[in-house]
Amino acid sequence: MDLEIKDLNEKLAQALQGGGRERIAKQHKKKKLTARERIAYLLDNGSFEEIGALVLHRTKDFGMENQQYYGDGVVTGYGTINRRPVYIFAQDFTVFGGALSETHAEKICKVMDLAVSSGIPVIGLNDSGGARIQEGVRSLGGYADIFYRNVRASGVIPQLSAIMGPCAGGAVYSPAMTDFTIMVKDTSYMFVTGPNVVKTVTNENVTSEELGGAGTHATKSGVAHVTSHNDAECLEDLKKLLGYLPQNHREKPHSLPFEPGDEIRESLLSVIPDHTNKPYDMHRVISGIIDTDSFFEIHKDYADNIITGFARLGGRSIGIVANQPMVLAGVLDVNSSKKAARFVRFCDSFNIPLLVLVDVPGFLPGTDQEWNGIISNGAKLLYAFSEATVPRITVITRKAYGGAYDVMNSKHIGADMNFAWPSAEIAVMGAKGAAEIIFKKEIASATDPDAKLKEKETEYSRLFANPYIAAQRGFIDEVILPQETRRKLLKSFAILENKLVEQPRRKHGNIPL
Repeated sequence: MDLEIKDLNEKLAQALQGGGRERIAKQHKKKKLTARERIAYLLDNGSFEEIGALVLHRTKDFGMENQQYYGDGVVTGYGTINRRPVYIFAQDFTVFGGALSETHAEKICKVMDLAVSSGIPVIGLNDSGGARIQEGVRSLGGYADIFYRNVRASGVIPQLSAIMGPCAGGAVYSPAMTDFTIMVKDTSYMFVTGPNVVKTVTNENVTSEELGGAGTHATKSGVAHVTSHNDAECLEDLKKLLGYLPQNHREKPHSLPFEPGDEIRESLLSVIPDHTNKPYDMHRVISGIIDTDSFFEIHKDYADNIITGFARLGGRSIGIVANQPMVLAGVLDVNSSKKAARFVRFCDSFNIPLLVLVDVPGFLPGTDQEWNGIISNGAKLLYAFSEATVPRITVITRKAYGGAYDVMNSKHIGADMNFAWPSAEIAVMGAKGAAEIIFKKEIASATDPDAKLKEKETEYSRLFANPYIAAQRGFIDEVILPQETRRKLLKSFAILENKLVEQPRRKHGNIPL
């Protein structure tokens, strides 16, 4: 028995070394942690239990039978984060550059299957050069096996991806189908085809960073939901993000202890400027409502005319969607509609209540928006809110004009509670534009058209640029003082906690993709 135990310990020791000390040193030189170091940092101390440490690839071609490493380039298993169980896989770049093989994929699929059947989140730490070309179609099949499981797990358990190195070709589609993707600045990139192929096909000269770096995907494509400065910060961001989420679709997010106190927030009184067209930062409103320092923003640098993120209100996890008047006046456009729609659908999938803060002058006009599908993309956000069955509360702080009023979680599409501040303006359009249309002939025939326009603009504002017509119709449940917003929301979300909606029986809806 002693010899057998010695043999086992030697094999396990080899598995712990990955591709060897020299390759580990190269990983460190790039300011990157190894797969095992990342797992150790992310999980609670001593909680990791490995699965498949002694797996070897089966390839005999191209001399691969002479290159064998235990684990085959990916570390898989389970453990806990802040005492919550998770399944995890971390690709090991020191072994074949983290390239995915048939057995490598089988290990990932195994933990994904276990995660779904157990109702436990799965986290993927991606650091791979792509498919292992020595295996041909077997490696491609391995990717497809993972993709299939991503879809099966969608809306069942949270799936989180961290891109902590290269992620190219078919490898990019698995993170794209998970719920959130975090990228590391300067050391990670994602693209379907690399710079060399781009040069050959389109004659464009572009670097890996320009083509698919963290900055590119955070600002231009929206593929990256969060960007981190280094591996350690990325892993900390994963921990924070997981803290707002439940274990699975059957559970609610964990609440933190909360003792009610003085919930009046006088700071909210000074947020809205006196001039209706002057911008202000909606983050100030968010900060004045939520528990202190609890906001975790998603897609911070993408489509920043709308804000999405998680926060806590009275210890409860909530999702926030808010127009941002500081950027494009908070108007809805193609990218902001897609960004918000995806976030709303995630929150609804995992029982996270939604708070919607509205200051929206409408949809962005122009040929660029129309030709890029503002109709179908705006409809995505409309569909997402209409479909959501979680508690939904809206607060209109200032403008709510036109179709954007309907789309931003109005009473008409199923919102539970709709509040407005006294500064709210709920109308088809702004006063000036409305006056120009309604009183066109009267203005044109006036001796002083400018003065007449001003007069009619004031008249329209008096009649419609307020929340009271909507309140009279019951479209607004209550006009509230800004400083009382937090108190009202605490009570409203508490009373809606056990909300239950019976949906029509169907296979699934057909969202306008």
